Amino acid sequence: MQPIWAVGLMTGTVLDGNIDVALLKTDGERIEAAGAYTLAPYPRETRDLLEETLRQARAWNFEGPEPAIFAEAEERLTRAQSQAVRDLVESSGLTMAEIGVVGFHGQTVLHRAPQPGRLGATRQLGDGKLMSALLGTKVAWDFRSADVAAGGQGAPLAAAYHAALLRDVAKDGDTAVLNLGGVGNMTWFDGSDTVVAFDTGPANAPLNDWIKAHGLGEMDRDGTLSAAGTVDEERLARLLTHPWLSKPYPKSLDRFDFTATMAEGLSVADGAATLAAFTASAVGKALDLLPRRPTKLVVSGGGRHNPTIMAMLKTRAKAEPIPAETLGWRGDAVEAECFAFLAVRVLRGLPISFPSTTGAPKPMTGGRLAG
Repeated sequence: MQPIWAVGLMTGTVLDGNIDVALLKTDGERIEAAGAYTLAPYPRETRDLLEETLRQARAWNFEGPEPAIFAEAEERLTRAQSQAVRDLVESSGLTMAEIGVVGFHGQTVLHRAPQPGRLGATRQLGDGKLMSALLGTKVAWDFRSADVAAGGQGAPLAAAYHAALLRDVAKDGDTAVLNLGGVGNMTWFDGSDTVVAFDTGPANAPLNDWIKAHGLGEMDRDGTLSAAGTVDEERLARLLTHPWLSKPYPKSLDRFDFTATMAEGLSVADGAATLAAFTASAVGKALDLLPRRPTKLVVSGGGRHNPTIMAMLKTRAKAEPIPAETLGWRGDAVEAECFAFLAVRVLRGLPISFPSTTGAPKPMTGGRLAG
């Protein structure tokens, strides 16, 4: 197959109010070219609706009928993200007719990892059929459900794209990709044929929630607050005994499996410092689980903008953090690019998850195609 232009969409669980939208030219195996990328902000009322939807999703917890708010939020975000796609394509001088497929991840509102004797469950809001009708192009969506139904974790899904990126820059197995969104996830590629991926632990979500709860904005901008605080080492040591952190991969997390309550009772600055240290230290424990411990981490996602977390990756995770841009990658675009890449794989019927990345029993094609 010749490379085609695809658009990828991602809105993370950190709920920063933005839609990540990226153009990528690919055949689903190699990356031909990276096109335009943007952060398209949600209207404030849509963002508020999504926050309430997440709250109701936690109360629902996959028991009984879905909350009615899901349908409203699903249509609202599908229309907003469809417009974001159209705007990016037009601003790039392309037409929708030149777009082979759109990769529409949707908004994760709840994710439950599988347990012995019980399949996992996952819910992403997003209507691929509606988006396809609005844009007049093919849309790949619902990327996680097939993997979960087969017994996999349903996450992380970025491994195939991370491996494609690493093939061009790091073939010695000494480098892993770390994405710091609401939850952290990591991909390790041995340079040959082995790819391992799993969630590392919480990333930006608890820290952002801590800042919001104290009325100090949406995030620890520039790591200022966490840098000003002192890590509660005794508390951190207790937090790091959580059995999930030492659990063998494959494994995945919901955004609310680890929360800002970990810092309860601390000052705002000390709480921020302790949460940042927990994020970095959890990455260190994740590195210990790999077949070979890499010494370098290429960091993408919003967490790389926090100098405190980046410094702590070196001191606490014992790995050299390398901002994605150092390798010519677009650190804020990697997740959106990933779903453009995966959309082309869905179009071609190629696997998007693997036993070594989600624990699925075999390589899984996954995703649904509309249009």
